[in-house]
Amino acid sequence: MPSSESPIPFVSFRRPVLTLRGDQVHALVLDQGSSSQDSQIESFQSQVFTRFNDLSVANGKEFLSVSWVRKLLEAFASCVEDFRVIMCDKNALLSKQPQERILGEYFDRTIKALDICNATRDGLEKIRLWQRHLEIVVCALNPPQQRAIGEGHLRRARKGLMDLALGMLDEKDGGSVFSHRNRSFKRRTKDHLHSPGGHSRSLSWSVSHSWSASKQLQLLANTLVPPRANEIAASNGLAALVFTMSFVLMFVLWALVAAIPCQDRGIQINIVIPRQCWSRPFHILQARIMDESKKRDRRNSSGLLKEIYQIEEGVNHLTDLVDSVQLPLSEEHKEELRGRILELSSICEVFKTELEPLERNLREVFRKIVTCRIEGLEFLGKATQA
Repeated sequence: MPSSESPIPFVSFRRPVLTLRGDQVHALVLDQGSSSQDSQIESFQSQVFTRFNDLSVANGKEFLSVSWVRKLLEAFASCVEDFRVIMCDKNALLSKQPQERILGEYFDRTIKALDICNATRDGLEKIRLWQRHLEIVVCALNPPQQRAIGEGHLRRARKGLMDLALGMLDEKDGGSVFSHRNRSFKRRTKDHLHSPGGHSRSLSWSVSHSWSASKQLQLLANTLVPPRANEIAASNGLAALVFTMSFVLMFVLWALVAAIPCQDRGIQINIVIPRQCWSRPFHILQARIMDESKKRDRRNSSGLLKEIYQIEEGVNHLTDLVDSVQLPLSEEHKEELRGRILELSSICEVFKTELEPLERNLREVFRKIVTCRIEGLEFLGKATQA
């Protein structure tokens, strides 16, 4: 099936990310003495602040790690669930035109979100491939029963290091095996296991060769315009709720693409963060992610994930060491090898324990987006028929 990518042209980055023109900012203030529905929206925005503030203050060791990305997805999944509950409470108001338009635009954005979820799922498969190469290197240079490292071990390690380095190159032509298929977030079934190629049908459109994560994110960012006070009043506060949820959706996807290998990934897009009481953590998160990118000077990297950076550093040092050592190994080289292998072994352990739960988190986000969209479209359909 065709990609959901819109033909709208890519808008290049022209101004600082944190710049916000005065005429673009409109206070998302709910009417004083508003109903319990308005209180729900205020509570939702408060929860958004709390959840993402916790993420923004993560220490340097945790920030952008696999465990941090898992917490990011868990926070987002909770926001989607809260949004769905409030939206269901407001379904009696959906017969009014503003509500139909506002929710309809949000559900259009979620289709693009599903594409990015699928592309990120392929990125996790790429990391698994790197993990296998990494385990080969670790086994080659850490022989069992304290055996001495010989020429055969070094040859095997060199090949593993070369395969790993080649696999981690950022393939901008989209020609890798991961861009030719799209793994589903559906559970495996008996029919699925016997189906050709072992792949099940995706709940979202397949990602084409020309699909671009950065362009998809820019399209999402381009459609986010803070609602004016009269729009909030006309929609009984729904415009404020949907804008907050839409921004959280876009920002989480941006952070996900920044961290995980993804087809034509890029973080230099024009994200305008609204100056609202709930948005301060996003300013902090954006600044930290951008600083991390500049600090590492990794424009051609596969991702800003902390463990990816550790692999790149470890592989570079270990490659230099393996190429320079002579047999028999000196005590100094043995000690240095042990240290490097210990570092890479710890990364392998993180991947073994954290990648599968991370994929479950991503699958849960995917399903919550789908469920919310289906229920919302059903509400809109009922309101139209009423």
